[in-house]
Amino acid sequence: MKKLFLLGCIVVCLFLAVVPAVSAIGGDQGWIDVRCNVDGARVYFDGEEKGVISGGSLTVPVYTTAAPYHSLTVEKSGYTPYSGELSMPANGETKTVYATLNPIPTPVPPVNYGSIYVESSPTGASIYFNGNYRGNAPLTINEVWPGSYSIQAELNGYRTYTTTTSVSSGTRSTVYCSLSPMVTSGSLYIISNPTNAKVVLDGLDRGNTPLTLNNLAPTTHIVELDHPGYYDWKSTVEVPAGGTKTVSGTLNPMPVSNVGWVYVSSSPGGASVTLDGTNYGQTPGSGSLKLNNIVAGDHTVALTLAGYTPYTTQVNVNANTVSEVSALLKPAGSKPGNGELSVSSTPSGANVFVDNNFLGITPLTLKDISAGSHVVTVQLTGYQDYVITTTVNTGATSTVVAGLSKAVPTTPQKSGTIPVIACGALLVLALFSIKKNK
Repeated sequence: MKKLFLLGCIVVCLFLAVVPAVSAIGGDQGWIDVRCNVDGARVYFDGEEKGVISGGSLTVPVYTTAAPYHSLTVEKSGYTPYSGELSMPANGETKTVYATLNPIPTPVPPVNYGSIYVESSPTGASIYFNGNYRGNAPLTINEVWPGSYSIQAELNGYRTYTTTTSVSSGTRSTVYCSLSPMVTSGSLYIISNPTNAKVVLDGLDRGNTPLTLNNLAPTTHIVELDHPGYYDWKSTVEVPAGGTKTVSGTLNPMPVSNVGWVYVSSSPGGASVTLDGTNYGQTPGSGSLKLNNIVAGDHTVALTLAGYTPYTTQVNVNANTVSEVSALLKPAGSKPGNGELSVSSTPSGANVFVDNNFLGITPLTLKDISAGSHVVTVQLTGYQDYVITTTVNTGATSTVVAGLSKAVPTTPQKSGTIPVIACGALLVLALFSIKKNK
């Protein structure tokens, strides 16, 4: 009987202990509405999972009389977890909590810069990197991302140089800008009164008036006009770049007398000149030495130059007339019958052909060229061919200076041959087909 009593006491105690807890769990209810910007995120109250966000929210019912929740955690793979505090709702109340998840940033691998070293010839050109001025060459452009870039070099008096270079990670690219001078040749058209006057340009005989001189440097030149029986005419002329300037000289007649002139030139220049044993000076490097007021008649002209064989000739002088002596001095012990030919061009680097034989690239000096007349052709891609006939003298050096002009681009004409051939072929096939059907 005592055992039954004890068992009954134990049951009553257990009932009294359980009833308050059940009463607490089954008490009043509220709701917590969790709003989130990422669907599929999992929601935890105090570390206890409550569900998954769907349609931007998750509503969790809670008992207001139970132990309150204090913390909220929202998680999803690929996003930084959200953590925040919770406050419990009252009976029948809904509390809204907002949780924003941010994507975990993808790590960017480190990139090593490269650099570009730029030189120019001539030095000192202004350097532009993708159109932006960076300084004067030589120049190093640092901290350049790997990739392709444009480099432009500019210098007064030279054509702009543009190129493209590539930069790799951790390396240095080198760009060399070779600038071409902007040389535009001009021309002179020279006339005189009286006509047929000898034209001397910058000390060199160039022909008789009327005369057109092409491929001249656009600068100041000295023009002289000589004519027997007239005083010399001389003037400075500015040649326009890319244009033609007309020069007109009127020569004044000299009074009639019984004297004339002797013009003496030599190749090479610098030779001592005597007329009938009287010393008159030395021949210039280019042009002629003028012997004035020489009595009409026969005279002996002699030229001497160290290292060359003496030269002697007879000249007949007429009143009011110019007589010319051109001495081709032979080096002592030189090989007879040969001379030298010096060829240069603007721009340089052109191919040189002598009598259609390729002999080198300008600037070029050719030795042992047979004396006589030769056809010199100077060719450079993008420029018109320069062709001239020059005379090579024994023991002397002949000079050819080629001022090259830009080639004028031409528009190719479409040929009508292919359509005609095609039509003919179709006609033959048609006749063959008709014959086959018959």
